[in-house]
Amino acid sequence: MKRIIILGDGMADEPIAALGGKTPLQAANKPTIDKLAQLGKNGVFSTVPDGFKPGSEIANMTVLGYDVRTEFEGRGSLEAASIGVAIQPGEMAMRCNIICVENGNIKNHSAGHISNEEAKILIDYLQEKLGDDVFTFHNGISYRHLLVMKGGDKRINCTPPHDVPGTPVKDVMVEALVPEAAETARLLNELTLKSQELLKDHPVNLKRIAAGKDPANSIWVWSPGYKPSMQTLAQKVGIQSGAVISAVDLIKGIGIYAGLESIEVEGATGLFDTNYEGKAQAAIEALKTNDFVFLHVEASDEAGHEGNVDLKVKTIEYLDSRIVKPIYDAVSAWDEPVTIAILPDHPTPCAIKTHTNAPIPFIIYNPLQAGDSVQVYDEQAAQQGAYGHVSDNEFMQLLFDKK
Repeated sequence: MKRIIILGDGMADEPIAALGGKTPLQAANKPTIDKLAQLGKNGVFSTVPDGFKPGSEIANMTVLGYDVRTEFEGRGSLEAASIGVAIQPGEMAMRCNIICVENGNIKNHSAGHISNEEAKILIDYLQEKLGDDVFTFHNGISYRHLLVMKGGDKRINCTPPHDVPGTPVKDVMVEALVPEAAETARLLNELTLKSQELLKDHPVNLKRIAAGKDPANSIWVWSPGYKPSMQTLAQKVGIQSGAVISAVDLIKGIGIYAGLESIEVEGATGLFDTNYEGKAQAAIEALKTNDFVFLHVEASDEAGHEGNVDLKVKTIEYLDSRIVKPIYDAVSAWDEPVTIAILPDHPTPCAIKTHTNAPIPFIIYNPLQAGDSVQVYDEQAAQQGAYGHVSDNEFMQLLFDKK
């Protein structure tokens, strides 16, 4: 038995008036996903344990069966693995966004989804001007980058920028949670303010402004941590080999620490215009030689953060027609059965443009097992599924027939 998780990041939502009181999942035309809901078993899954904010790092680790209470070490250290940066003892890694600040407020977390090419110029410039014995900037993708700090204390409160659009920068700067972390907080806030001075008149930003685009005029650091200590999925659930397919460094990094091979797909952007067909084909090829594939698609989450209802519906329809259908059609013809799981990691409601910790709907279609009575895939229908309400590592236990 082979297994694949197809994860539509942030796909779950809340009823929206513009959709006649439906959620995007309910409004979307998604015949293949609905078919799998009919053929498989359904349930709802609390992916964010009590006491944690509903970040993608927390939710995706929980989806894969990790206990974030003991195995999570910050988002930055996970993303470091994806871009080949080895975190050393005494170092602290942090996600480093480049964001747009307007009139002293955070306008958006992505600098208008800045291109990889523009972002690389800016991160290289910041490394040249601000990199030193304490701080090192590393390039990632689009607005998502990495800052490594030597001697940093992770006992600080950092606000994810996607949680606070429209908020004054001064209200959400880094804060020390203990007196010993005060110097870390001071240095990081000083670094942020220096970045704003350097970036405001950079040629890349002047050109973006002239083109009517948001400038990338500040860094924003968050989710600090040291080197993680995680078991591999081979150790956890006994897979022989596995692969992760994602455009997002965080997901690649989780996969690498989980012992999965990270497969690159040309044209995978982490946005709604990603190479859906390429990701589907990569997953099909990976399943031929691996026991397990984790296929992550970011598009719905980005639409939710933008509050773009129509785009979110479209991204779900693209997931159905351009990812789920070709994979289902391909593996259905194979001699060896393939279990297909479909779920988001967390809701990203368009109304509030950020993540929530509400339970998410999931499907597990095992071709050797009978389904339940659920006929469609959405937040409400899944509540009637045979799996009920699960949490922690229970989803992976169900996926691998260990429960």
